[in-house]
Order: sequence, then structure tokens, then C-alpha cells
Amino acid sequence: MGLGNHTMVTHFILLGIPNTDGLQTILFFTFLAFYLCTLVGNLLIFSAVLGDPRLHTPMYFFLCNLAILDIGISSISIPKLLANLWANSKTISLGGCMAQVFFWHFLGSTECLLYTVMAYDRYVAICHPLRYLLIMNRRVCALLAAGTWITSSFHATILTSLTFTLPYCGSNVIDYFFCDIFPVAKLACADTYILETVSFTNIGMVPMTCFVLILASYVRIAYSVLKMSAGEGRSKAASTCASHLTVVTMFFGPCALIYTQPQLSEVLVTPVHIFGNVVTPMMNPVIYTLRNKEVKAGLRKLRGVRC
Repeated sequence: MGLGNHTMVTHFILLGIPNTDGLQTILFFTFLAFYLCTLVGNLLIFSAVLGDPRLHTPMYFFLCNLAILDIGISSISIPKLLANLWANSKTISLGGCMAQVFFWHFLGSTECLLYTVMAYDRYVAICHPLRYLLIMNRRVCALLAAGTWITSSFHATILTSLTFTLPYCGSNVIDYFFCDIFPVAKLACADTYILETVSFTNIGMVPMTCFVLILASYVRIAYSVLKMSAGEGRSKAASTCASHLTVVTMFFGPCALIYTQPQLSEVLVTPVHIFGNVVTPMMNPVIYTLRNKEVKAGLRKLRGVRC
């Protein structure tokens, strides 16, 4: 697959986070702490929901899916980044690079779709409370969750296939801390117009569609909440949506900055990408437990404390 006198690329060199010379030790322990908190927080959420029958509801079923996604997203790039920072291990195989591209877009797309499903769940719970358990039965929840994972797998397969069917026969140095489509595509020794067009279309279309559906759900929810009599009902409805709205904002904000503004300087793009990889997966468990009495009770039960 090489062109001319070039040698086909079999591995890549990840340069890491730009402009961080001399900060490797500080960054290593910072990212390690974030990663451990992400693992512990999401595993606790997952265990609490599984261990408490009172949490076996659609809302917490989807929250378990989100916990799995957060562990996966943070595990795509952070372990390799930690190895780079601590042991200067910059080399990643072609297969490893392909895996990073695939799982980043697979899990990112799944999370995007899952937030949409969770918004629909809140819509049904608030706007159709008497029919909630009938509409959101176990079969429907399983189909919705499976649909997010399966749809995203096709999405990620298309993007990864287009990226790595290009010939890489020149430089193998990626000026970034993990393999993503655009940093990798810069190294291709062929026209990347089709890849860039499909990537911007797919990556733009999926979040935009999800965002519109989430917005429509919350417009309808807001209308229903305003019709409620002031008091506990309105407060409970607002509380149950606040966590979801917060994590949706944290997710779609970085996505919009990275993929709708490809010409942004690295000074802005890199922190935004780190936020999505490192901070958001850690914050989701915190956000969902701060004001959630049911999850707090489940965690106390997990510790063996009588609720």
C-alpha cells in the first residue's frame, strides 16, 4: 500500500498534550487522580443500582448504561496518556490507533443517543405519569438501550473504515495525545476530502439531531411543569431533570466547540477534548448523586448502612 519510495506505516507516535514540557509529573498524578475517581464513582453508581431493588426503574437502568459509557470513554485515551507522561511511551500500534478512533466515536455516539433516550424517559415520566411504567416497560427500555449501542457501532465502523483505508506511507507522528480522525487524517498521503465530508456530516448530524430531540422533550416538559400546581410536584419534576440537563450541557458544549469549529487553535481544542475525556466522565456520578436521595440511599445500603 506504500507509494513510491515510502514505507507503509505500521505504528504511530503520539506526541501527547501540546505545550506541556516539564509538567509531565504534575499532569500524570492529576490525570491519574481523575481516572481513579471516574472508575470508582461510576462503579459505585453501577453497584448501587444493581444492589437496590428500589432503583430497578427505567431512569436508573439508563444511568447504569451511562456509567459503563463513562468508564469506557475515560479508558480510551487516559491509560495511554499516563504511560506517555510517566514512561515516555509514545508509540501506539496501527491496530491500537484504529481501536482508539473506533471506540471514541462508538462510545461518544452511544452517549449522545443515550442522553436523548434519557430525555424521552423524563418526558414520559413527567408528562404521562400514570402511563409511565406501561410505556417504559422492560422490553422498551432494553430495545432503546440496545438501539443506541447498535446504531453507534455502525456509525463508528463507517468513520474508522474511511480513516484507515487511506494510505499512510509518510510521517507517523501524531501531534496529539490520542488517535482521533482529524489528527490521523493529516498524515494520510492521499486526498482526504471524502473522509472529511463524511466525518463532518456524520459527527455533526448525530449530535444536532439528538440536541433537537432533547430540546423538544424539555420544551414539552417545561410546559407540563408550568401547568402543575406550585409545590412538591413542580419541585420534584425540576429536581429530576436538573441532573440530566447539567450532564447534557457538559456533553454537547465540548462537542459543539470541537466539531463545528475545526479551525480553532490547539490552545482551545486540546483543553476542550481533555474536558470531554477526563472531566465529564468523572463529574457525571457526582452530578447524579448530589441531589438524588434514591442513589444516596443505594450507596448507603451498599456500604451496609441501614437506610
